[in-house]
Amino acid sequence: MAESVTHEFVELFIGHYSLPMAERDFNQEIAALGATLTSIESVLDLPRLEKEKSELEEKAGAPDLWNDPESAQKVTSALSRVQGTINKVTGLRTRISDLPIMLELANSEDDASAKSEVERELDALTSAIAELEVQTLLSGEYDHRDALVTIRSEAGGVDAADWAEMVSRMYFRYCERHEYGVNVLETSYAEEAGIKSTTFRVTGSYAYGTLSVEQGTHRLVRISPFDSQNRRHTSFAGVEVVPVVDQSDHIDIDEKDIRVDVYRSSGPGGQGVNTTDSAVRITHIPTGIVVSCQNERSQIQNRATAMAVLQSKLLEKRNQEERAKLDALRGDSGGSWGNQIRSYVLHPYQMVKDHRTDFETGNTQAVLDGDLDGFIAAGIRWRREKK
Repeated sequence: MAESVTHEFVELFIGHYSLPMAERDFNQEIAALGATLTSIESVLDLPRLEKEKSELEEKAGAPDLWNDPESAQKVTSALSRVQGTINKVTGLRTRISDLPIMLELANSEDDASAKSEVERELDALTSAIAELEVQTLLSGEYDHRDALVTIRSEAGGVDAADWAEMVSRMYFRYCERHEYGVNVLETSYAEEAGIKSTTFRVTGSYAYGTLSVEQGTHRLVRISPFDSQNRRHTSFAGVEVVPVVDQSDHIDIDEKDIRVDVYRSSGPGGQGVNTTDSAVRITHIPTGIVVSCQNERSQIQNRATAMAVLQSKLLEKRNQEERAKLDALRGDSGGSWGNQIRSYVLHPYQMVKDHRTDFETGNTQAVLDGDLDGFIAAGIRWRREKK
């Protein structure tokens, strides 16, 4: 229900957005906003959220809460997430209620600047409500968690290494726009330019559910800055997204199944970051999964962080195997995360297109600067429809 109402509203809004202000029907748009938010409130079930909030507040207020730090962290994280959702919805409802008053004052005084303020607020609310509506589609078991993102250069040589660094910058900018925290755990730099790989943790509400649709191979077509003959090159970068593990996930790792190597952290051009062999690389022998961490100052801290990353990757591997069994029973021919999902063309024309959803834009620079909202929203809808 929420999805269909929002679709109708977005079509209505787009139809008016390019019109001169005097030709927009503000009252109609405000009414559509209110209807959309009402639908979202129904999907989120605010009474249920308020009850959940009260229960979590009671648990958080228990005097012995921190006797079990892991359980306490789980309670406080859940409470923060529920409070954030409730505050966001109630805040948007208040802003919508204020719009008719703002519009009436602007019309009565025939104040052009006040009318422009109404228009800006209406557009800002439209964007915020559309984003919240997409969040209601994130109902997976791990969608609310933080995300571990790994970006690797694939085919394309030095261009691919440069492209992998561009992709990582694109996601850093996206996270900045949405006030997600980013903690880079490890980066392996290429010899000439760019990176071989990087892994970073994204912290924020529904970070995994949001970014998981970005998993796949990203293809770049451009005139290579590394080709003296200015020829067009195609290069590839792989993006892997896994949820951060929780203690309740029970991913047991036998010490006999891992090999731990320590080495000296390094930056671009081989520059040493630390003066001791504090970086840690862990190889999970049964699966061949390799993880590294070099951002902490001590070997013990890097080992603990690398183990957490390994647990997340093993959890995702287990989930993929379970999904593969279900897909086999259903006859599902869906591909793996390594399939090409999006093309970024910088020459001979400008276009970014998602091959799953057909969502595209000609503003390539904005996308590379982190404007991924349209692609991510379309990806989340596509995934829901596929399910």
